[in-house]
Amino acid sequence: MNKELQDEINPETRLVDYYARRAPEYERIYHRPERQEDLRKLEQLVAQAFRNLDVLEIACGTGYWTQFIAKQARSILATDCNREVIDIARHKDYTPCTVSFVESDAYSLTNIEVSRLAGFSGFWWSHIAKAKLHKFINALHSKLDDRALVLLIDNRYVEGNSLPISRHDGEGNTYQMRRLADGSEYEVRKNFPTKTELTERLTPYAHDLKIEFLTYYWLARYRVTSRE
Repeated sequence: MNKELQDEINPETRLVDYYARRAPEYERIYHRPERQEDLRKLEQLVAQAFRNLDVLEIACGTGYWTQFIAKQARSILATDCNREVIDIARHKDYTPCTVSFVESDAYSLTNIEVSRLAGFSGFWWSHIAKAKLHKFINALHSKLDDRALVLLIDNRYVEGNSLPISRHDGEGNTYQMRRLADGSEYEVRKNFPTKTELTERLTPYAHDLKIEFLTYYWLARYRVTSRE
């Protein structure tokens, strides 16, 4: 996409377009050899965390993490705003778990009607503008039961391994330049919170919050604070 044209389009629209076009090559990032130890740990944790639970997954992408949740969860309602990635996700085998997919905006989830006992979002937090994090958390929690389990995972910034930060904006968000296999380039918002930042963001909404940083990824696990 032409850089001048990109500048005329807001970051949310650019992000949606980027992931729609990246859908066929999305999972290549999980093949990087240096990240395999961390990934095996996350895959096992995700599978065990949701044993016998009905899970709401936000920004499911191509279903990479959905397939690990499905190993022990009772059911999954997986959402994404991009039909292109959902079309890929639908073709994975999730047996014996019951999995359904819905196109939905992560900031509203207005077409999600049933409250769930657990929520998961993988690699979405980093794409959210800092000013909209509260909106996402409130939307997610509005579709979960009190004391529901929530698990979030995302990338850490690792110097020399992660793509360089291309710029910072006035609200403290950071961006990277991404190149797809077809040669097109996108500026993508990608934030890398510290453990302190995550704690400050989540504490007002979370009970029994636990945050762990691996070499290449971080994870946050907590229970939704009662709304009574």
